[in-house]
Amino acid sequence: MTAIPAVQPTGAHRGRRAATRRSGPSEDAPRWERPALAAVLVVAAVLYSWGIGNAALHPFYGAAIRSMSESWRAFFFGGLDASGSITIDKLPGAFWPDAVSVWLFGPHTWAAALPQVVEGVLTVWLLHRIVRAWAGPFAALIAALALTLTPVTVALNRATIPDTALTLLLVAAAGALQKAVRTERLLPLITCGIWVGLAFQAKMLQAWLVLPVFAAVYQLAAPGARLNRALRVLLAGAVALAVSCSWVLIAWVTPAASRPYLDGTSNNDPFTLVFGYNGLSRFSSDSTAFGAVAGTAASRTTGNTGWDMLINDTVGPQIAWFLPLAVLATVLGIVWRAGQPRTDPLRTGFVMWGGWLAMHTLVFSASNGNHAYYTAVIAPALAALAGGGLALFRSEYEATYEPKPEAQYEPKPEAQHEPKPVVQWEPTLEARYEPTLESSYESAREAEHEAGGRRHLALPAAIALTAGWALVLDWPTRFASWLLPVAVMLALCGVVGLWSRGPRTSPRMIHAALAAGIAATLVVPAGWAVSGLNPIYAGATTSPMAGPVGKSYYEHPRHAPRRPGLGRPNARVTALLDYLTTHRHGEKYLLATQAAYTAEPLLRAKSEPILVMGGFTGSTPFPTAQQLGSLVATDQLRYALLTSQRTTTPATTWVKSHCTRIKPTAYGRRTDGSFVLYDCKPQR
Repeated sequence: MTAIPAVQPTGAHRGRRAATRRSGPSEDAPRWERPALAAVLVVAAVLYSWGIGNAALHPFYGAAIRSMSESWRAFFFGGLDASGSITIDKLPGAFWPDAVSVWLFGPHTWAAALPQVVEGVLTVWLLHRIVRAWAGPFAALIAALALTLTPVTVALNRATIPDTALTLLLVAAAGALQKAVRTERLLPLITCGIWVGLAFQAKMLQAWLVLPVFAAVYQLAAPGARLNRALRVLLAGAVALAVSCSWVLIAWVTPAASRPYLDGTSNNDPFTLVFGYNGLSRFSSDSTAFGAVAGTAASRTTGNTGWDMLINDTVGPQIAWFLPLAVLATVLGIVWRAGQPRTDPLRTGFVMWGGWLAMHTLVFSASNGNHAYYTAVIAPALAALAGGGLALFRSEYEATYEPKPEAQYEPKPEAQHEPKPVVQWEPTLEARYEPTLESSYESAREAEHEAGGRRHLALPAAIALTAGWALVLDWPTRFASWLLPVAVMLALCGVVGLWSRGPRTSPRMIHAALAAGIAATLVVPAGWAVSGLNPIYAGATTSPMAGPVGKSYYEHPRHAPRRPGLGRPNARVTALLDYLTTHRHGEKYLLATQAAYTAEPLLRAKSEPILVMGGFTGSTPFPTAQQLGSLVATDQLRYALLTSQRTTTPATTWVKSHCTRIKPTAYGRRTDGSFVLYDCKPQR
């Protein structure tokens, strides 16, 4: 009787099986996934909320948050003071959660910062879900860890700045787009447009940077006919545009007398605020584009621009730890999947996150100055690419070294009319991997190279590259110098362990080597991230950063700068408020101040109607000298506080010529310093 040989999986079969495994996550959640995710979220919550009572409350935005919590007019339009005389120089959407929190819990610093903490943790959780649906639980865990431990993310989520809300909403948009591409359903694509529109309410035009990438991804990778995909993209774009411009249109149709003056504009036009002051002026030396006030570009003196912006000594340690890994993952993820169908979900993810990274890098490099925290919006893309890339490299590594099935043998056919011979067994090609045979390890490695090329080298190379890049970023400051040897040793253990794998190597040793390699990529950025818990290394409240970089650190090398808070004025502010309150006799405004800089400590201490002349920069033409004189003549305003720190305007000139200077000793000061209080009560 002739033996029936078993069917052997060919190289093509194994390739398709590996491709199937790599094209999407497993449906079964591993036992470690939920505890690991819970641990990451706990770490994120602790990092973002530690010492929240002394959070980095932005002086300008903090004053507006308290005012918005006291008045519906100020809430909707983003009024800087409770009367809503003038707005902040941004759209108010990002500060609505903060104002609601202060309204619920009272004027406390922690109440203003709490929404940022929640938004940061939600971003980590949401990115985990998105990456898991794209590349599996291993990739999702790495992405969540990388995002949690990105230094600028930790610094930003402990502050009151719009970029936290922007990042959360754009990550939600990416998740909706991914679902739309996978399912061919229209609703997720519309949802993506809604999320982008809401992100516009947080940071205006910056939210639109992902739109070209999202449109290209859907057109390239979504199922369906080309024309149908194009029409759907146009529909989703129209939804994003409608949601984005909703507040602008409402402000535009509202009569000027019924809303606050729009800061940053010379024509009180909301389109100027968005597209001029916060738009084109950031890419031109002419800061008066579309009617924007002068001085916009001058107020951004960070110098962070150009093609090396992401890797300079200030910005690099905040964001760029996984940049080489992300670029490598994007390139190899696209190249290796070149032969897959157009709708290949794994390649689509690399295109989406890689496009997100490339678009923001291009715009940041071309703009005329950026704060380091602006780059926090690319942290999810870097984290997703790091997780997805390591998962892909691991998959290729394991596909090369995966255990082969036992050799199947086929006996020689029996000769007719002859005695049954002894069966002759011939080992198949797979038998060369069998450790019981006497084939050398070099022969096995040569065979694996022939079958899978050198893709297995990508995993140890990525670990070595990322650990080496950490040395480059940290070297100028040597801030985490004590962690550098740890990172090097972990990287060596990981790379050597992965590279030296042989047929007899225990899986536990490989897992340990992989864990050591991943830890090597995370340990140095984690050191920078944790440093932000110390106020000395947390940057300024207007520009939060981690570590010993930035203007604030060099100005306060031995002690932490005093952080402003809600409801806790210093003695000088308290004395001034007491004087003004005592001498106030029915006037609408407690006083008028020259620029927001002068009003901020008063507004954070107590919610009062204050006429902020000149807005944030001090150059906004509100109020005019005639309007100011009218307010004084009708007993709506009596006092004005001027400062030498801002430029002279027609309104301040009117104050100096029509009002009487008050001695500083009257309101608790020995000298005027940079502030001078005037009494503008008409002499009758």
